[in-house]
Amino acid sequence: MTPTLVLHALPPSHPCMTVEAAIRLKGLPYERVDLPMSGEHPQRMAEIYGDGNTTVPGMLIDGEPVHGSRPILARLEELAPQPRLYPSEEVREAERWGDEELQDLGRRLPWGALHFRPELLAAIGGGEPLDGPGTDYAIRFVRGAWKYHRITAERLAQDLAGLPAKLAHIEDLAQRGVIGGEAPNAADLQIGATVRVLLALGDLAPLLSGSAAERIALAHFPDGAGRGIPAGAYPAGWVPAA
Repeated sequence: MTPTLVLHALPPSHPCMTVEAAIRLKGLPYERVDLPMSGEHPQRMAEIYGDGNTTVPGMLIDGEPVHGSRPILARLEELAPQPRLYPSEEVREAERWGDEELQDLGRRLPWGALHFRPELLAAIGGGEPLDGPGTDYAIRFVRGAWKYHRITAERLAQDLAGLPAKLAHIEDLAQRGVIGGEAPNAADLQIGATVRVLLALGDLAPLLSGSAAERIALAHFPDGAGRGIPAGAYPAGWVPAA
């Protein structure tokens, strides 16, 4: 029997993008429930998935709670073995790296840019730049996001400085055929979703343009991510040269 799948998500979440792409790849029917961005979602997630499980995504599989993108993808592989998400141990290791080493950049780098351009909070979802009162609200919202994600200016600068090495690792994975093949796997979806979020940051365009990371992200997540944040958001000298 086809299991009942309920995905709890947030609209801008790239791990949710990963899970949703995997569900569609498996051809499984599912229901998506978007939680509010108002700050209530951690409590709601904990109520459903247990104390400590406050982030998205989460999935109920016939009522059984599964929390986090990697556990969800592994469970989907059990439910529908074909097409395969894990054709090799190299793919499993690349998926782990994408989750543990890369994924947080998809949170810290966009929220970091919005600290310097808060009027673009709505623009990243396709809306217009905010007016004065809207920007006042955005400033408070972004400050809350910095606290929630433990972002500091020092950490943001370190993230940007370390980005070329991470892109080089993605390039190596693609050259070795671990990712970027004809059939998408778990690592493609895990890494591609994070990079798709980073493609909305104009400051990163010189680093991402023409890379394997860009190619994989656009192959599996072709839909646009709003207007994006134009180049010049980060302080001068923080983004490494391509």
